[in-house]
Amino acid sequence: MLINHDTRCALDAVVRLLNTEGPGDDDGLATPADLRRYATSCGFRDPGPLGAADVAAVRSVRERFARVFAAPDTASAAALLNAMVAEAGTTPRLSDHDGYDWHVHYFAPGASLADHLAADGGMALAFLVVAGERERLRRCEAPGCGRAFVDVSRNRSRRYCSSRTCGNRLHVAAYRARRRETAG
Repeated sequence: MLINHDTRCALDAVVRLLNTEGPGDDDGLATPADLRRYATSCGFRDPGPLGAADVAAVRSVRERFARVFAAPDTASAAALLNAMVAEAGTTPRLSDHDGYDWHVHYFAPGASLADHLAADGGMALAFLVVAGERERLRRCEAPGCGRAFVDVSRNRSRRYCSSRTCGNRLHVAAYRARRRETAG
């Protein structure tokens, strides 16, 4: 599956946003400083001053993205994305910044960080839906994890958010269980 640079960046920002929500009350977007760290980690250019209202708006976008990942079918995911992208005031425009070829940004100039995420992230997810690739939007299958990821493997076989952490932990546990079984 071919994904251009900006779509990949938008998908990565969606995944990072979803993964700021930890279990229980552990929220990686509790303060404007948290939001600024998130924005910087995603490569957003100066998002301007960020306050409590921005945190609440981005957390709302995060919840909407979570509903897209959990949507029971494509029609439901499409309805969620259509609403989100429309409400963000999508304004497609061509750009060739940072040495990348011409591509389309969907957020309006001067848009808030929440609208920027909803527009660009929503459109990136919409491209997957249109391509018939919605099943690539996944949650880690490791017990107790549930982190979001986009499976970009050729055969859509990725099961864990990270093969180094969750995948390796489960493989080692299975290996040890087999060893105990043969030893006992």
